Amino acid sequence: MSAEYGGRTGLQGKLTQWLRAGRRPKETAGDGGREDLLLAAAGAGLPLAPAAHPAGYRCSCDRVGCPTPARHPVSFAWQTQSTTDRAQIERWARHQPQANFITATGMVHDVLDVPLDAGRSALERLLAGGVEVGPVAESDDGRMLFFTLTRGTPEDEDEWWPCELDCHPETMDEHPGLRWHCRGSYVLVPPARLPGEDQTVHWVRGPEHPLPDPLTLLETLTEACARYAGEDADHAGSAWPVRRH
Repeated sequence: MSAEYGGRTGLQGKLTQWLRAGRRPKETAGDGGREDLLLAAAGAGLPLAPAAHPAGYRCSCDRVGCPTPARHPVSFAWQTQSTTDRAQIERWARHQPQANFITATGMVHDVLDVPLDAGRSALERLLAGGVEVGPVAESDDGRMLFFTLTRGTPEDEDEWWPCELDCHPETMDEHPGLRWHCRGSYVLVPPARLPGEDQTVHWVRGPEHPLPDPLTLLETLTEACARYAGEDADHAGSAWPVRRH
């Protein structure tokens, strides 16, 4: 995958400047930053679809007591709707200026989803060790998302812990360890807003970084999750099993 998004080096330079300065997408909303970031994600191969957005501290959907406010797709057909088509994403972004967007996992990419403290520790260790780390996002509700290539459906499927238990966004609070978002799952893609004041999902490392094989990150992330699991957790990595759908 090209790091230049098909020659769009100007956009890559802008993204790099934002990331180095620690600026979040909401600070660039007035100059088209939201749309540029969405198109950059799509240009990197991440299929996108519109999602709900905050309505104060509630969700923009009409579901009473929505369990995942501003974190879910707006269409039940999100898996088939998800696309990298530039024109379609521009139409969505312009016609739905408040919408968040999700990216469907298990098609082109997976996401390794970890608690924020564990993710920051693992990221520092990975970079210090010279490991190629791809795009990474932080969510102000306490999660860090590592974007990787998808593993598809390995022949040795049992090895990959297939499980519905905690690979979906709506079960995050119940299972605070590492989750492997793949087939049938999704995550919010930056820039996204969460309910509450100044709560966002934002890039730490943008989509200009090539997607790595998840196995190059898995051991370090699992160890970091075990260390940050609290006093009740064993020091063994098996205390926090990886869940993959």
